[in-house]
Amino acid sequence: MDAFFASVEQQADPALRGRPVAVCGANARTVVMTASYEARARGVKTGMLLPEAKSRCPELIVVAGHCDWYTETCRRLAMICGDYTPLVELFSIDEAFLDVTTSLRLFGGAAAIARAIKARIRRHLGLTASVGIAPNKLLAKLASGLKKPDGLVVVTPADVPPLMERLPVQELCGIGPSLTRQLADLGITTCGALGRAPLRLLVGRFGIIGHRLSAMGRGEDDSPVLPQGSPDEEAPSLSGQTDAKSVGHSMTLNRNVWDLERLERCLLELAGMVGRRLRRHALAGTVVTLVLRYADFATFSRQRQLGRPINDDQEIYRAARSILRALRLSQAVRLIGISLSGLAGESNQLPLFEGWLKRRHLLAAVDTVHDRHGEEALVWGPLLAQSDRHGIVISPAWRPSGIRDYSKR
Repeated sequence: MDAFFASVEQQADPALRGRPVAVCGANARTVVMTASYEARARGVKTGMLLPEAKSRCPELIVVAGHCDWYTETCRRLAMICGDYTPLVELFSIDEAFLDVTTSLRLFGGAAAIARAIKARIRRHLGLTASVGIAPNKLLAKLASGLKKPDGLVVVTPADVPPLMERLPVQELCGIGPSLTRQLADLGITTCGALGRAPLRLLVGRFGIIGHRLSAMGRGEDDSPVLPQGSPDEEAPSLSGQTDAKSVGHSMTLNRNVWDLERLERCLLELAGMVGRRLRRHALAGTVVTLVLRYADFATFSRQRQLGRPINDDQEIYRAARSILRALRLSQAVRLIGISLSGLAGESNQLPLFEGWLKRRHLLAAVDTVHDRHGEEALVWGPLLAQSDRHGIVISPAWRPSGIRDYSKR
């Protein structure tokens, strides 16, 4: 999708169309989540702090994001794509891979399918999408970004060698700034050079991913399209393990905070969000991680191994609080987060003690109320004094269903 959050906001409010728009979170400490193309032309970029964005574009219109609009739009997009193939992998809230191999004859070829999907998105949602058609996921994603917005690019097998020869390595999905710098240290700046680099050099520097990097440099990718709910996606396995590595939430505070009591209230709210998602998917975890970001943006984390898997809000909170109390803060805190890892399927065994059983029933009742009446219907007492309320920001890992659906926190 093209400038997805900003485009959805412009579609909903005609007064924003054709004007520079930045979509941000709800509090004053937010950054640019997405900028419209009008704002991008003035130098506004995703992740930019608002003061810098406004200095580059004084007429910038800042809009607090409406996450429920984005999630509902993504669901509708998934339904449109699903009309052309059952093999639809939602890569993020605004991107999808479609394997149309078996649908080509039904709809007249890949380009015809792409044009039909783009037309339906424009007609039914008032939005534009850019589509890349290629032999694999790596090249399809690359192609989708070559002619934005509203583009359609076809990469055939014969196109691959000349396309990759001079393409900067950072243009490939999966090669970020750090990896780009490390490759540059080896004298590798283009995909052509990466594909020709001795395998022993790449493996010696990067380990097993050196094999993957070598293939990427030649435009090779054998990863399949994983449709929603497929066994390889995120569902727990028969052994009770889950492919999801962790479940977590973080919040950026309205202002830098030293006060431990206020930070602990934030932890209580975050613990409730994490516990609720864990219980919704019958998961529990054995490792609690506390993440802190200081005022100067220095970020660090501390972990604690637990004796048993947990998904109770209060237990998660107490574990995170104990980590926080063991720290000596060197600066005020601007971001705080909790995650639970070491995930496994929740045990169906009845609790040994009556108090534990009552606790399980209580949490189930609270979850039911939240499902029916919203997150603010019931809150833990200390949160009534919480002044650091924050807007929910959709993670790029969001999915319409499964453990990465953050829309219900």
